[in-house]
Amino acid sequence: MRIIGRFLGFLFSTLAILFLIGAAVGIALYFYFEQDLPDTTQLQSYEPPVLTRVHAADGSLLAEYSHERRLYLPSADIPPLVKQAFISAEDKNFYMHNGVDPEGILRAAMILVAGGHHMQGASTITQQVAKNFLVGDERSFVRKAKEAILALRIEHAYSKDHILELYLNKIFFGLGNYGVAAAALNYFDKSVNELTIAEAAYLAALPKGPNNYNPFRNRDAAIQRRNYVIDRMVENGYISRADGDKAMREPLNVKLRVLTPDTYVAGYFAEEVRRELLARYGEQKVYEGGLSVHTTLDPAMQQLARKSLVDGLIRFDEAHGWRGPVTHIDIGNDWGPPLAAVPGLGDVPGWRLAVVLDSSNDQAMRIGMQPKYEKSGDVGPEREIGLVPPDGAKWTNQKFRTLAGPGDVVYVEALPGKPGQWRLRQVPEISGAIVAMDPHTGRVLAMVGGFSYDQSEFNRATQALRQPGSSFKPFVYAAALDGNGTMPSGTPFNPTSLIENGPITIDQGNGELWTPKNFEEGEAAGSHPLRWGVEHSMNLMTVRLAQAVGMPVIVEYAKRFGVYDDLMPVLSMSLGAGETTVMRMVTAYSMFDNGGQRIQATLIDRIQDRTGKTIFRHDERICKGCDADAWHDQPEPRLVVKPDQVIDPATAYQITSILEGVIQRGTGVSISVLHRHLAGKTGTTNDAKDLWFVGFSTDLCVGLYLGYDRPRSMGGSAQAATYAAPIFRDFMAQALKDKPDVPFRVPRGIHLMPIGNGIIEAFKDDEYPDNGEVLGGESAAAAGAGGATPDADRAVGPGTGGLY
Repeated sequence: MRIIGRFLGFLFSTLAILFLIGAAVGIALYFYFEQDLPDTTQLQSYEPPVLTRVHAADGSLLAEYSHERRLYLPSADIPPLVKQAFISAEDKNFYMHNGVDPEGILRAAMILVAGGHHMQGASTITQQVAKNFLVGDERSFVRKAKEAILALRIEHAYSKDHILELYLNKIFFGLGNYGVAAAALNYFDKSVNELTIAEAAYLAALPKGPNNYNPFRNRDAAIQRRNYVIDRMVENGYISRADGDKAMREPLNVKLRVLTPDTYVAGYFAEEVRRELLARYGEQKVYEGGLSVHTTLDPAMQQLARKSLVDGLIRFDEAHGWRGPVTHIDIGNDWGPPLAAVPGLGDVPGWRLAVVLDSSNDQAMRIGMQPKYEKSGDVGPEREIGLVPPDGAKWTNQKFRTLAGPGDVVYVEALPGKPGQWRLRQVPEISGAIVAMDPHTGRVLAMVGGFSYDQSEFNRATQALRQPGSSFKPFVYAAALDGNGTMPSGTPFNPTSLIENGPITIDQGNGELWTPKNFEEGEAAGSHPLRWGVEHSMNLMTVRLAQAVGMPVIVEYAKRFGVYDDLMPVLSMSLGAGETTVMRMVTAYSMFDNGGQRIQATLIDRIQDRTGKTIFRHDERICKGCDADAWHDQPEPRLVVKPDQVIDPATAYQITSILEGVIQRGTGVSISVLHRHLAGKTGTTNDAKDLWFVGFSTDLCVGLYLGYDRPRSMGGSAQAATYAAPIFRDFMAQALKDKPDVPFRVPRGIHLMPIGNGIIEAFKDDEYPDNGEVLGGESAAAAGAGGATPDADRAVGPGTGGLY
């Protein structure tokens, strides 16, 4: 017994010494690893990179910009089911341990000693927060030790809910998704509150190895891991066995959300917004700052603008014949894979690529439709066969055998009401742009910068500098009607002032003579009212008027309206020879529409930061009375507007009235079939390199142009009245379909007077119809003799001339 006692005493002493040594070593290691540990207080004010979301005017999501696709959710907004799924998958004792789980460490050690493998490791959720936020993921004992120490500190400093919130918003879920909110949205197109048991369990399965549990490449492994999580949820008492078994029988049901501006064919709009955000805030704030951007885009109007422009481009292009197939492939034994590899235009609704299988039959061309890629990355097995009947290729004026042969790839579009039959299409060579704007606020409701954003990201609405031709003339006439220049007797101009429409030659001051012409030589020679000169787009009348007003004044008005920043003061510029953009022209015409008030075009209504604070607002008007706490019979709230007048409201109305005449009797008469109060102006440049139409209703202004990206003639017969005006007409017919026909608002200082031919003219209070005096009658005689006209010194430098 004595020997046993001595042995036990020796054993106890040895163990005590070892314990003391171990404790000393542990304390030493603790203080060693504690050195230079990160400060855990940074977790209190942590702001993770959060994606910026861009919304259309109706609140629908238009685009997202991010380096890490993440939406941040506070713990209170994450449902218990989701938390329970992650706790079951990663750390079942989360609410019981102090940052390090001895049971988990022991379990992992036993599995390791046994040589087994298990899907659950020893790190707690708190340790993973320490790793992800503070110490990194280096695989070493030192890192694990620091992680454990930090986990203890984190547990001491923060609540369990805050720790879980940090974890669920930080972790990577694969496919570019960070945080549970973004994962729920992009894997299932749901908010976290809509997730089922199976869906929450699958998301909880992903952090362990997102690539290992990819729902398409590793579906079986993904289901196995998901079901393991569901089983743990049952064992932990979060769900019943019956609910768990039912959830495990469900398929994955992953429905990847595809978010693209193509949904609203708004690629150009979204890109313009992105560029503005980058210029305003810089890349980091745009891609990581969690901005909420509320744009002006009207999705329905955007669809209409897109369709109207595309239809107009196709109408012109198809009138000029078939140019051939897109490309050629080897159809071999299976034409599906090579056809699937041909890139198409994803933002042209209804168009599909197809390969010609047989074109020898004059009754129909046999085609194979481009198959789709499956989510796994493989080409789908289905092979769809279609036919192009004679009606589907009638516009080409060719027989099928001359159009394309076997292996040629073409674009087609389904023929309405004829299943399996298709119409031949081709991507237009010509391009253009269209913009629709609220003339009272400058809000851009729709913008299309070309035929296809997938084809070309160059935004022709804002980046293409084009000659506006006669669509610039209203600004010349506005300068005259606004009190600049006079008739020979000194009488101010009014809409009935007579201007000579005869030949004129200008001495440009450099020894060269410029003789502008109307579109049709000798057209309606003689004197005509100023109104008539705009309605029928007379170059000679415009040049004479520009001489009388003075090019420096016109330059100033062009800058005032924002059409040009620095227009050359030469007379040819009065005919629209300068270069500007569709956006600028629509903004300028909007100022005629709104009574001459300055507006600024905007694609963005409001921007909020990640906390919801508004950091930008386009509408700077003050709402007087909108901040009242309650209703006490006080006056109704009203907007306080401080108008910045560009021109006299009466002048703006006179131009609007004249532009109404363009549609009722002039170059835009094809639009009159709508039988609405509309105003606008055509514009065709030299050699028909640009075709324009800009016009408006009471509350909507729209402008567009057509032209080749490398400007060249669109043909001797091409006119804005033929190709541009119908696009405006088609757009307005749909955009205003359910809206009342509201006459243009007549401002104070205008009196209306019938002057014959069904015209009711708008005069200012001190104006009356012309007295027979003609501007330019004597100048015409001098011009015919080859002499310079009066005020020729105002035309300085060379001019292109001849725009109409």
